[in-house]
Amino acid sequence: MPFVFNQGARIYWEEQGSGDPVLMIMGLSYTLDMWYRLRPSVSARYRTILFDNRGVGRSDAPSGPYSMRQMADDARAVLDAAGVESAYVMGASMGGMIAQELTLRHPERVRALLLGCSWPGGLRSKLPRFKRLQVSSSTPAARDRREWAVAPMLYAEATPKERIAEDIEVRRNYPPTPAGFLSQLAAIVMWSSYSRLPRISVPTLVIHGDEDRIMPPANGRLLAERIPGARFHLITGAGHIITTDQPDVVDYEVLRFLDEQTAKSSIVA
Repeated sequence: MPFVFNQGARIYWEEQGSGDPVLMIMGLSYTLDMWYRLRPSVSARYRTILFDNRGVGRSDAPSGPYSMRQMADDARAVLDAAGVESAYVMGASMGGMIAQELTLRHPERVRALLLGCSWPGGLRSKLPRFKRLQVSSSTPAARDRREWAVAPMLYAEATPKERIAEDIEVRRNYPPTPAGFLSQLAAIVMWSSYSRLPRISVPTLVIHGDEDRIMPPANGRLLAERIPGARFHLITGAGHIITTDQPDVVDYEVLRFLDEQTAKSSIVA
């Protein structure tokens, strides 16, 4: 299995597909496996590169707190390990924050940016509701009960329970530890990109669910307003886990954006 070592942690990564590279970064406490709905359609056209953030899954969980800069450098190390000079970068929730930090710290590594259900941090943002997402090192049955208890915060009201159950089954394989969760959460709390966002010059698409109770949609709009030329798309009937709430819409918007960028680069070349 492929690992890359960076700043005291082994980071697990994997790839699928061929073509222009797309780096996909998952959010707080989730492993790369939670891309399972979107990954097949993207990897059918592109070379997808995914990894477990430090603190979760198959990656190491060194003592925290972590920083967004540290996790962005983990992402860069994965690109290095994959032999990729630059990629389209996609991030969900905390993954979107890591993607922003990667773009700001290493702009030469990012061709275009796609941010889903994320925020820029800082006092002008609408505070996320992370308190109810805390984890505990309990039994599998207790973890399942907790998953169902917080589901109304994560998903749209009309999302079929069968889809939510599929997500819970995926997350059951690598449950987060309290230490890993809190170390990642510290990175979110201590971070802001707000004042730096006008420095981002790559094409950017921001997507957000209109029923997002964890990360209110105003945060997505703020991102798009602060990043020059960014587009904002509000997805109707989607909460925080937009890939589960509206998988077909997310597939369409993501592939349309990536295909647009690929077409533009082909013309320039």
